[in-house]
Amino acid sequence: MATEHHAPAEPEAGRPRSGLDAYFHISARGSTVDREVRGGFATFFTMAYIVVLNPLILAGAADVSGRRLDLGQLTTSTALTAAAMTLLMGLVARYPFAIAAGLGLNAVVAFQLASQMSWPAAMGIVVLEGLVILLLVLTGLREAVMDTIPLALKQSISVGIGLFIAFIGFVDAGFVRRVPDVANTPVPVGLGVGNRLIGWPTVVFCVGLLLMIVLFARRVRGAILLGIVGTTIFAIIVNAIADVPAAFGPDGKYNPAGWALNVPKLPSGVVGSPDFGLIGEFSLGGSFAQAGVIVAVLFVFTLMLSDFFDTMGTVIGVGAEGGLLDENGRLPGIRNVLLIDSAAAAAGGAASCSSNTTYIESAAGVGEGARTGLASVVTGLLFVVALFLTPLVEVVPYEAASPALVLVGFLLMMQVRHIPWTDLDLAIPAFLAIVLMPFTFSITNGIGAGFIAYVAIKVARGRWREPGLLLWMIAALFVVYFAIDPVERLLGIS
Repeated sequence: MATEHHAPAEPEAGRPRSGLDAYFHISARGSTVDREVRGGFATFFTMAYIVVLNPLILAGAADVSGRRLDLGQLTTSTALTAAAMTLLMGLVARYPFAIAAGLGLNAVVAFQLASQMSWPAAMGIVVLEGLVILLLVLTGLREAVMDTIPLALKQSISVGIGLFIAFIGFVDAGFVRRVPDVANTPVPVGLGVGNRLIGWPTVVFCVGLLLMIVLFARRVRGAILLGIVGTTIFAIIVNAIADVPAAFGPDGKYNPAGWALNVPKLPSGVVGSPDFGLIGEFSLGGSFAQAGVIVAVLFVFTLMLSDFFDTMGTVIGVGAEGGLLDENGRLPGIRNVLLIDSAAAAAGGAASCSSNTTYIESAAGVGEGARTGLASVVTGLLFVVALFLTPLVEVVPYEAASPALVLVGFLLMMQVRHIPWTDLDLAIPAFLAIVLMPFTFSITNGIGAGFIAYVAIKVARGRWREPGLLLWMIAALFVVYFAIDPVERLLGIS
């Protein structure tokens, strides 16, 4: 069991002082209740931005029928799932790991899945992804699949997603915009409108991005959350003075100088009743009927791949920082952690708030001294409190949240330094995976191109056995994906 192995004792380590101490092994891991509570608060305040940002990302996209999810309902689902799964992590796995909707993953759901199917079908994909990962954990195949994919390709996926969501942040804030076809120019996107930044909302974005960068560079805890709050306050002041309308008015006309999503105004109240309207609104089979079997399977694979490696890296990284790993660099009882993390992915889909995953921000709590699941219990309870703060979320304009996408994009892109750029067998596939995600506005396309290029290069160099059977199968699946139009024509489907 996970609780039978303890990290090396710190000076305060000793016999349990209470039943709570014994259950979480607080003294045995060299911690105290005070440290655990403080760590739980630190983790919450470094990741609480997700209660604001996740609803804004998902509500900012429309599904194939044009439907948008309700912001208040998304806030409830986001906070509720984070609360439930973080509490479960603390009480069952007994480690200081917090769980919430995954950034990057929610971008895939919002801007890739929803554009090809209904929201229930898209969330059904997320549920299926979580169930597949859960099955892989139970069968022991999760580690086998991880070992098959070269590390450089795993890192390139994080980098590509970083560029992708940063690009989304710039576009949604109006800093980068499409160049109309009528302009008769080969440039697809440009700065603002006519290569000029226009409108107060874009000014708010620029101020927010600089604020967030400064806070992060000064290593202020909760820099992202503080940046969103500070920029929102600035947006409210700006809007009170300038009275800027929404980008899309009641008549449907577009105002390029207007607010992209929410118009920042002071709420009538701070506390609101949770709205559980999105809980259970998913369809397991809808994606197959609406997007086709191959596309649905590839979407499941895309989400699964990202979930796979983000979680493993987070758990080992945070565990190492807290001295929770054994002499072989492994986390004792990691099976329970992976089981809960996999269940969290499915739970996020079932609650319509996107896949939930273990957060690297858990390191903030560990840095404050947290070593046990009690810290996660504290974090989970704070997410319960967040359930009743929905009116605050509806004040935040997209221009105040978009800087977070840019900053998170930077954090994900930092993995680029680990890619061996002098090894062409890995560098070229990694490059294709990275650039094609933002260039084609598709994470799936980038992953597919990277895998196909890797297998092709190995074949060309006479090393066709190196990729392994599983990677060959994945590459073949992506070949079918890219060639779906001629394949459908050949089969008489279209």
